[in-house]
Amino acid sequence: MLVGVPKEIKNHEYRVGLTPASVRELTSRGHQVIVQKNAGTAIGLSDEQYAAAGASLVDTAKEIFDRAQMIVKVKEPQPQECAMLREGQILYTYLHLAPDPKQTEALVKSGATCIAYETITGPGGGLPLLAPMSEVAGRMAIQAGAAHLEKSKGGLGLLLGGVPGVEAGHIVIIGAGVVGTNALQMAVGVGARVTVLDKNVDRLRQLDLVFGNRISTLYSNAHAIEESVLTADLVVGGVLVPGAAAPKLVSREMISRMKKGAVVVDVAIDQGGCFETSHATTHAEPTYVVDGVIHYCVANMPGAVARTSTFALNNATIGHAVALADKGWKQALKDNPHLKNGLNVCQGKVTYEAVAHDLGYEYVPADFFLQ
Repeated sequence: MLVGVPKEIKNHEYRVGLTPASVRELTSRGHQVIVQKNAGTAIGLSDEQYAAAGASLVDTAKEIFDRAQMIVKVKEPQPQECAMLREGQILYTYLHLAPDPKQTEALVKSGATCIAYETITGPGGGLPLLAPMSEVAGRMAIQAGAAHLEKSKGGLGLLLGGVPGVEAGHIVIIGAGVVGTNALQMAVGVGARVTVLDKNVDRLRQLDLVFGNRISTLYSNAHAIEESVLTADLVVGGVLVPGAAAPKLVSREMISRMKKGAVVVDVAIDQGGCFETSHATTHAEPTYVVDGVIHYCVANMPGAVARTSTFALNNATIGHAVALADKGWKQALKDNPHLKNGLNVCQGKVTYEAVAHDLGYEYVPADFFLQ
């Protein structure tokens, strides 16, 4: 198979779909890989490294899209990239379609076979291709929140860990999945007071066993969220409904009653966000203020630590990339029900139920295309 890797063009996005090591995995199995020049140079992955791994380097994204049978990316295709996709081509990347009707419409129109990292499942449950970026984003959420609590960034002027004789800051983490757990580790590490909320009591028990009295755990309901948010200096939203739009758990009214200069970090923004006041921002302009509360809603948070993120992502994605290249998409999906769960759009139809439901498309199961 001819596999193509274009340079990412989203604002401040420096990650790359395949590392040289991943390219070698494919070329060693007889596949061809074409990589756009300078696709990885911003994070120390040189064109020479890609060439040494067996890739051919090309000048433009258009050549990648024109020639490649499978496109491997990181972020969802931008409008000009969607326009270059063609029928029968495989797109393998993050998509996050539920809150993005324009992208969904463009992918449906393209006729391409679109496989989303974030809905591929794992044998033990969970979302293994989303997990590494959720780990990064969860840890970054505390860094970003701490930075924007500084007075020069418009925040309350608060050191999260406090100092002897001065109370530490209060961090509230909504959701105890991969994002929440990684945020929790960092929050405890900086010495803050931490409250974590989740509907899964077994998960709260596990966290209580690990962290003991260093954290408070609360069953997540509207009352508990409201009480916690109103006393918080930093709120991290890490709630996920796989493939679907995130639920709005913190209302505009709650935001209006929070401390002035407090910070909210919405890690669920890729799926529409879990704060009613959230809208996506970029690394160039990461924050905005609503009722005195700073909102950090960067839709590609891991892009800020692009080298770490690229290697972590490739560890998770390369196995399926090899399967798709070796077998073709139909056989690869037939052989692996977890990979089949990644199929979101195929030949002009929406094949992921939550996306179809949220955006008003007819749902056509993946099996329809695998007969």
